[in-house]
Amino acid sequence: MTSSRPGRTSSARAEAAGLAALASLVADETRAGFLLALLDGRAWTAGELARHAGVAASTASEHLGKLVAGGLLAEERQGRHRYVRLADARVAQLVEDLAAQVAPTAAVRPRTLREAGAGSAMARGRTCYDHLAGRLGIAVTDALTGLGLLRQDTGFALTDEGVRWFDGLGVPLVRTGRRPIARACLDWTERRPHLAGVAGAALCRHALDTGWCVRIGSERAVKVTAEGERALSELLGIQPETLH
Repeated sequence: MTSSRPGRTSSARAEAAGLAALASLVADETRAGFLLALLDGRAWTAGELARHAGVAASTASEHLGKLVAGGLLAEERQGRHRYVRLADARVAQLVEDLAAQVAPTAAVRPRTLREAGAGSAMARGRTCYDHLAGRLGIAVTDALTGLGLLRQDTGFALTDEGVRWFDGLGVPLVRTGRRPIARACLDWTERRPHLAGVAGAALCRHALDTGWCVRIGSERAVKVTAEGERALSELLGIQPETLH
C-alpha cells in the first residue's frame, strides 16, 4: 500500500539538518557552559573560558572553534589574544530561553558556601546578556508596568508615557535592525518575564554607567548600590528591601 503522505522537500530537509546541527552545538556540557558564561555580554579569552569550565586550553579551543563555525560566537583577535563573545542578541535570547526550560528540581545543590553565595547573588540581580535579570530585573519590570510605562497584556510594549520616561532619563532608545524596543525574556530563576530588547539594554547600560549597579564576582551578578537604591526608589517606587 503506497503512502499518500508527501515526502519532505529539500527545504524541509535542510531546515531539519540545520536544527539538528544547532542542537548538537548546545548539547555539549562544556560548550553550554561557555554560552552561559558569555551571557554577561563581555568578551572572554579562550584561556578564561577554559579555566571557568575546568578544561584544558586545547579542549576549550576545539569547542570554541565549533561554536564560532556554527555562528553562535563571534571571534576577534588582539595581538596574541583570542576573544570570543556571543554573536548577537538573538543568540543570547536562545541561550537564556533554553536555560529557562531547565526544571528547578534539576538544579545542582551548591557544594560549598562560596557556590551558594554566588548562586544567591545571581538570583538577586544579574545581567542577561545586555539587560537586567533576577529579582532586580523582575522588580524593574513590575515597576515599569505598575506605573503604566510598560504593557504586558498583549506582549511587551512601551507606552507613549514609557517612551517619554526613557527620554526624560536621558536614555535614547535607538532601534537598530529587527530588534524590538521591548521584548519579554523569561527569567530562569524567577520563572517570570523581565524586560529585554532595546529598552532593556539601554536601561541596563544606564544603570551600570551611572553606578546604580556594579558587577560583583567573576560571573554575571550585579549589586545595586546605595545611589542605585535611591534612584530606583525615586524614579520607579522600588523599595530597597525588595532588592536584597
